[in-house]
Amino acid sequence: MAAETKHAAGEITAIRRADGESRTLAASLPRLVLEARRIAANVIHGLHGRRRAGAGESFWQYRRFVSGEPSQTVDWRRSARDDHLYVREQEWEAAHTVWLWPDRSPSMAFASKQARDSKLERTLIVTFALAELLVAGGERVGIPGLINPTASRSVIDKMAQAMLHDDAARPSLPPSFVPSALAEIVVLSDFWSPISDIKTMLAGLSASGAHGTLIQVVDPAEETFPYSGRVEFVEPEGGGIITAGRAERWADDYVARVAQHRDEIRGETNKLDWLFSTHTTSRSAAELLLFLHSGMMVNKGSARTSSVKAGRSA
Repeated sequence: MAAETKHAAGEITAIRRADGESRTLAASLPRLVLEARRIAANVIHGLHGRRRAGAGESFWQYRRFVSGEPSQTVDWRRSARDDHLYVREQEWEAAHTVWLWPDRSPSMAFASKQARDSKLERTLIVTFALAELLVAGGERVGIPGLINPTASRSVIDKMAQAMLHDDAARPSLPPSFVPSALAEIVVLSDFWSPISDIKTMLAGLSASGAHGTLIQVVDPAEETFPYSGRVEFVEPEGGGIITAGRAERWADDYVARVAQHRDEIRGETNKLDWLFSTHTTSRSAAELLLFLHSGMMVNKGSARTSSVKAGRSA
């Protein structure tokens, strides 16, 4: 959803840049990659993997021996230091797959004067940074229809190169595929698609039991509708144009329709125990990255429910 006035040269440029061609993306990818790595480095500082006990090779902690456990689990060297028996726990290292979907459709190039980045730039920055964090934590990351799951340390470069050489259409929603039951799915989009399309997407992705998160990335202008007077509204994906004689009269109806659309999406995700949250490009990319990464580090169930409640303000 994008709005343009004839005199808003910067916003018109943003719309024209939204054709999804590789040369446009190539111009911004180096900066986005550097920004993603900077943010990922800041977030990952002080984080130490998943920190859950389980099968693995990395030492996590010592804990007291519990009566009934096999005696071979006792770490006798540590236990010899005092009067208690201790078990050496390993950090959980069973990698699972995280599928990321950055919406690169034309509407994502919109950026108003209040935004730090365009929706496309913010989505790519967070996608790249999240991929780097997840791979550093031992996970495999992929983009449906573009990159098979990988645990490569150069995951950002692989993603960027795949996008540069991608000649396919730029759909708003991920293609139909069947993720494994243990997979996690993160879709970053403006989600201005019809609710019927979103319901179809959710039904397909959740059919195997996979869990997911939908993040609606929006521009500040798409939240508040700060337009007045005669304005031409351009739909970049369908090419339609609507002219408003007094745009300020549309504001209340617009805000109500946005709220209704979000309620419908949230209703569908709640049925599946998925998360739906919003992010405005006037806010920090690191804030969204930390929210997503922290949510993936908690167990499903009660911990997941807590993260969902906290995430509604993201």
